[in-house]
Amino acid sequence: MSSRLDAEVIRRALGDCTIGREISVLEETTSTNDAVLQRATPTTPEGLVVFAEHQTAGRGQRTNRWESAAHKGLWFSILLRPKIDISQSPRLTAWVLDAIAKMLNEQFSMAATIKAPNDIQIDGRKVAGVLVEMRAQPDARHIAIVGIGINLNHAAEDFSPKLRPCAISLAMALNRKIDRQQFAVTLLRNLERTYSALFSSAPRGASSG
Repeated sequence: MSSRLDAEVIRRALGDCTIGREISVLEETTSTNDAVLQRATPTTPEGLVVFAEHQTAGRGQRTNRWESAAHKGLWFSILLRPKIDISQSPRLTAWVLDAIAKMLNEQFSMAATIKAPNDIQIDGRKVAGVLVEMRAQPDARHIAIVGIGINLNHAAEDFSPKLRPCAISLAMALNRKIDRQQFAVTLLRNLERTYSALFSSAPRGASSG
């Protein structure tokens, strides 16, 4: 399996979709959330996905830095325009965490658990995290940038000494390498399957009069 992601291969595999309608793979960026924000305009359609092979300033919860060893995991962000209030951004986080946990449990028989508010754990160690940032847009529906980081093919030495006791990768848990490209396609398909039903209707509590 190739060590690098191929935007065109991922795009073709997804077919007709909203999430993944446009795919970009960057060799390096500060963070994929920043990269999506830089591309977002009031007319940018939702569904853009930006992957990075390496992040120099990946962000985690509470301004923590997210380590992203090059070509070892999946680091990507999705541009969405959900029909929810900005104050309801935790709903997006919960949706993504649930999709990742279910995928790990069902496809890899892993006992993945959600540690609120932002993490997925295996055996009490962090394997994935989600960071949602919502921004108001002039004369357009607000945007949500959904950042996702998943440790896939790390060995223990790919983590800093500080993180080794509390971080894990899927490869470490399964004792085998993971096809990053196929994992990305499957996860994006799962998110696509549930997004419209949850976030394409009017905000909760909205009324006509």
